Amino acid sequence: MADSPTPPGIDIRPLDTVDEVHTASQVLADVWGGDRGGMPPNLLRALAHSGNYAVGLYDGDRMVGASVAFFAAPAARSMHSHITGVLPGLQSKGLGRLLKQHQREWALARDVGHITWTFDPLVARNAHFNLRVLGTRVTEYLVNHYGPMDDGVNRGDETDRVMVSWALAAPPVPTPPDERVVASVAVPHDIETMRREAPADAAAWRVRVREQVLALLADGLVIGGFDDDRGYLFVARS
Repeated sequence: MADSPTPPGIDIRPLDTVDEVHTASQVLADVWGGDRGGMPPNLLRALAHSGNYAVGLYDGDRMVGASVAFFAAPAARSMHSHITGVLPGLQSKGLGRLLKQHQREWALARDVGHITWTFDPLVARNAHFNLRVLGTRVTEYLVNHYGPMDDGVNRGDETDRVMVSWALAAPPVPTPPDERVVASVAVPHDIETMRREAPADAAAWRVRVREQVLALLADGLVIGGFDDDRGYLFVARS
């Protein structure tokens, strides 16, 4: 992943004070529809104070995003990125990519070789970013991984997730060429709007994608990449 230049006025800083922690918790709540349960201030303070990755993204003096990750088992030399968000209205402007670049540099400075995280397989823009832009590798499909969640983004839906691993010192995993693609699983282009306007259709997509992905994985295939038109691209296990 080629580094993107930091826009003027944008800065990423550690969450060192209680006020900063409370602001970050509120920013993440605003990203996820008003619920602070995803990253309450006391848990965020504990993670930050014990040496984990906890930063705020600032536009001038205003915090507009945040990211939190914690270390895995020592022998794994890995870190799990639990939550990263940028306020509505500032998304799709490259700020999420800046946060990931910062997270990568922070991890490499601490001898971390991999960062893992999960994302909703129905959110096409996240699949595009994680698989096509960052070049991460899919390691698991997790059915209803978090159970019921009551935030504005996930409320009323099951929480299937794709787990990815980002090898920080390796070249990005390329999108497989057509001759390697054995099957594909389509996803909606805008599941967020569908959830608001046609929740029954969104729920049907959840079941359809889950069943198709699990069937292909059971056949010994793996998710090798993502295509904006075809969806998840499956290849033979190498």
